[in-house]
Amino acid sequence: MSSPQANPSAARPLSAGAIALMLMLCLTWGFNQIAVKLVLPDIPPMLQATIRSAGALPVLFLIGTFRGVKFFENDGTWKPGLIAGLMFGIEFVLIFQGLRLTSASRAVVFLYTAPFFVALGSYQVLGERLGASQWLGLAISFAGVALAIGVPQPNVDSHVLLGDLMIVGGAALWAATTLVAKGTRLRYVAPEKALGYQVAISIPILGLAAWLFGETITHTPAPLSLGLMAFQAIWVVGTTFTLWFALVKTYSASKLSAFTFITPLFGVVGSYFIMHDTLSLAFGAAAVLVIAGLFLVNRPSQVAAAPRDALLNVTKT
Repeated sequence: MSSPQANPSAARPLSAGAIALMLMLCLTWGFNQIAVKLVLPDIPPMLQATIRSAGALPVLFLIGTFRGVKFFENDGTWKPGLIAGLMFGIEFVLIFQGLRLTSASRAVVFLYTAPFFVALGSYQVLGERLGASQWLGLAISFAGVALAIGVPQPNVDSHVLLGDLMIVGGAALWAATTLVAKGTRLRYVAPEKALGYQVAISIPILGLAAWLFGETITHTPAPLSLGLMAFQAIWVVGTTFTLWFALVKTYSASKLSAFTFITPLFGVVGSYFIMHDTLSLAFGAAAVLVIAGLFLVNRPSQVAAAPRDALLNVTKT
């Protein structure tokens, strides 16, 4: 264990490049939800997740090897890597199975409780302290997401509530994985290796889940489905997730996580153009709320930048 101390990245503002990169990641992740839905007629959800992890792993190895990453070096990261991998795999099991029970609109709202879990965990684990205006920004952005999705359906029963709970559990695990990547020795390894642990360990977890839920591929997938699976494996998991963990190593996890509120907005716009869903006037107001909230979260704050008086209990496992 290293001596605990405040995290210097807590007060570091996001650069213009980091903001642009986060916007690109959110755009990709917003479209990815559409890609998953388009592939569902050919490939069930847990098998989709298994295939994309299996396809992303060699991509990570190729990119990492080209960059000189030593994947099998004994650097003491296997324990946090194992923990992150278990959480990564279970996270997607909960999210995909939760979607079977609750509506997509409710799922999106509950999934984006993740920034609140990150903010709370960052304060306790990483020393990233948000000021009152930044907490207000989180709340405003979340309200914008809820407004963009619309009013939840009235016929909520125990099955829907169970699905909601599973989505919240997935959001909490997403946040926990981010904190493990930021607060342990995984922070000091290449992002390809940090993500490689998670992708490799998720494959048997997701495969077992697909088997337990009786998922099978009953016919040859259409070319569009195959192309979208390649998109998910190579670009979404193999590339954008790697970029996410690279950003997490450098910048405040709370501020980066807040940017993910933009993802469902991109998803709504993408659904309008691709799935021919409708756009309401409330969407414009929702976008304004999300942007205003992000401005508050990323505005410099003396409280957020100040180190905590007590030493932080940051465990380097």
